Amino acid sequence: MGENSPRVGIGVDLHRWASDGRELWLGGVLFEGERGLVGHSDGDAICHALADALLGAAALGDVGQHFPDDDQSIAGISGMSLLGRTVHIVRSAGFSPRSCDATVICDHPVIAPRREELRSCLARALELPIDAVSVKATRPEGLGLAGDGVGCMAVAVLE
Repeated sequence: MGENSPRVGIGVDLHRWASDGRELWLGGVLFEGERGLVGHSDGDAICHALADALLGAAALGDVGQHFPDDDQSIAGISGMSLLGRTVHIVRSAGFSPRSCDATVICDHPVIAPRREELRSCLARALELPIDAVSVKATRPEGLGLAGDGVGCMAVAVLE
């Protein structure tokens, strides 16, 4: 591969529904009236999957390595902050995000009505134009993949 060849990374994240009244944050967007997700952070599965995809494309490890769940200084960190810090890590290593694609896996909330808002928030965090950011959703159809919470699979391209 040449020095300027694109690099591709894949990220996957899953979080269980919380029982403690937490807010639901996905892709940096608050879904009011929905139950939140369990996590050392805010449980934003979209941001976490994208962060892992970016780190994977740059061969820089994973979210758990850079933001371990036993680090109390980042307890409750927002997914957007984590994603922004990840972009900084990737850029510091000499890479630039070029595009990303995320597929949310959940029975609820319904993603489609908030798709453009999600794309806009993620584009800002990734320092990308909105037309380089895709967000889609699918339901687990009773297969248990994310029936007890929310999952996300993401792909990121770096140069």
